[in-house]
Amino acid sequence: MTSPDTSGDREKVVTKLPAALRQRLKIRAALHGLDMQDAVEIGINAWRALGSNLAPVSTAGAETYSTWLPEGLWEDFRDDCKLRGVSLTQGVAQAVTLWLDNNPVPQVKRPATVRRIIVCNQKGGVGKTAITAGLGEALAEDPESLVPVRVSKHFAALLDAHERPDDPLALEDLPGLGQRVLLVDFDPQGHLTKQLGHEPLPMNGDSLTNHMAGEAKGELTDLIVRVESDRFGDRLHLLPACTDAFLLDVRLASVRAREAALERALRPVEAQYDVIVIDCPPSLGLSMDAAAYFGRRRDNEEAGNSGALIVVQAEDSSADAYGLLTSQIEDMRGDLALDIDYLGLVVNHYDARRGYIATSSLQAWMDIKDPRVVGVIGDLKEQKEAVRAKQPLLAYAPRCEQSVALRALAREISK
Repeated sequence: MTSPDTSGDREKVVTKLPAALRQRLKIRAALHGLDMQDAVEIGINAWRALGSNLAPVSTAGAETYSTWLPEGLWEDFRDDCKLRGVSLTQGVAQAVTLWLDNNPVPQVKRPATVRRIIVCNQKGGVGKTAITAGLGEALAEDPESLVPVRVSKHFAALLDAHERPDDPLALEDLPGLGQRVLLVDFDPQGHLTKQLGHEPLPMNGDSLTNHMAGEAKGELTDLIVRVESDRFGDRLHLLPACTDAFLLDVRLASVRAREAALERALRPVEAQYDVIVIDCPPSLGLSMDAAAYFGRRRDNEEAGNSGALIVVQAEDSSADAYGLLTSQIEDMRGDLALDIDYLGLVVNHYDARRGYIATSSLQAWMDIKDPRVVGVIGDLKEQKEAVRAKQPLLAYAPRCEQSVALRALAREISK
């Protein structure tokens, strides 16, 4: 069945397609940056150009499916199906399968230099750990599955979405980013480790602190654990915290080139990952120096590939802490002649219902411009529930507003 398109160059076609085949088409078209209707058109034209029939495709459970095709193509395709002795449903299924075979899943784009993202703010309680975990999860999601993302060209639209979180027009289904991610719990409090369902490393064993102090008891890779969830496959790993990190600054004081201690410790595992995300402690000590140095721009590295992602809140005390942190980074830039890029500001725990303090503070953050605001994450219940359940947020509530916003953040800083 067909009906004319109002634009005059396409007509609506109603046919049938198995649900599983339709889902594969939807995901694969998105992976290749195509509309589904364009993929179907290409598949039909390729099927018509064949000199012989393809092997039959199972159409069991086929459901009604509609698309838009160029005028006349459906009539010609129907005639070809009659000549070849196949039903329209079988012909469409073969054409879609042919397009899928000709357009395999593209390889995930890997960075030329491992990205090193330093999630920081010397003020505690701003939600650095939640942003670290959510960002890593968003980067590691399955590249062969579609996930809801809010992609906005202007943050005003993003903020409007907080008032209209169920508006489907504000969302877009996109493939997961499929990055290989290492989350590093660099905070001796171990919140990241516990939130993701793991236990901190024992004090009498090996730890990142030991490796940074030059007193390793084994291989660092042996300390790394997998974050379990089908959404991430084997792409999301965690280097757990150890409470010996409370002594890190003291131990670093006697270490040669102490600012490079974190980089030396993580160098053996860098090649295994596309992105390393560091959950920094609320501190301005030597450990923060080491983290900032690790996130500096390396030789021949593209600007903005690595750097500091600063988490703040829409309230006044965050502004004071932000000033102290940026002063420390600027001092390192000058003293050691380093290029340390700001990846942006994430305004966390935002709730416009808190009134003028929240809205005016948010506007003040947006007015900074450099670094610019790259994410606004709402203060909603799902994050707290995921922490209580000791599950990754994007696995616990993949379609909640916070998950959607974290995916937007991951894409915003990956441009």
